[in-house]
Amino acid sequence: MIHRFALFAVPFLFLCLPMVAQAGSASAPLVDAAARGDLPQLQTLLVRGEAIEQRDGRGRTALLAATDGQHLALVRVLIAHGADVNAQDAQRDSAFLLAGARGYTDIVRATLAAGADLKLTNRYGGTALIPACERGHVDTVRLLLDTAIDVDHVNKLGWTALLEAVLLGEGGAAHLEIVRLLLAHGAQVNLADRDGVTPLQHARQRGFGAMAELLRAAGGR
Repeated sequence: MIHRFALFAVPFLFLCLPMVAQAGSASAPLVDAAARGDLPQLQTLLVRGEAIEQRDGRGRTALLAATDGQHLALVRVLIAHGADVNAQDAQRDSAFLLAGARGYTDIVRATLAAGADLKLTNRYGGTALIPACERGHVDTVRLLLDTAIDVDHVNKLGWTALLEAVLLGEGGAAHLEIVRLLLAHGAQVNLADRDGVTPLQHARQRGFGAMAELLRAAGGR
């Protein structure tokens, strides 16, 4: 009985080998070059006609990989060759969203010029503005607020950009400036979280005196 199984198993294994090899040989050379920041290799691959929207195992395009490495020159080359700035990977990052969250202002500017979707959301349901505010990226926030992005967009956690700047910020100069910018661009000062707690109440609870005063002066309750 063992011998009969072996007779069937060996041919089956040989039949599977091509499939295993095929799965293991899947590659995305353009993405790899972009991730390394290898501009000459990237340009060579583009000239050869390598698919610009190819994806690696994480679902990243070359543009996303270049953004991840903050390789601005490669980002510009890829955009010039028609790379989709709104293509999202397995965890719903796009070049625009990732650059916003990281504070890569020059890349955000490049993706905006190439038609970045201001309504695109990340895995938390947030626009590019929300993590930029949370992480204190003042220049990126300033740039995004000069667009038509929704300043009061609410993510899956029930938080706006203003709430995240208060709740997840450090209360220092960067987040204070971001709160000022948000208010100057019409953010609703009393738009509360799911528990009904307003930005001013959160600022007071966290001991952010200057931020609390700024919110109070803008009509916060």
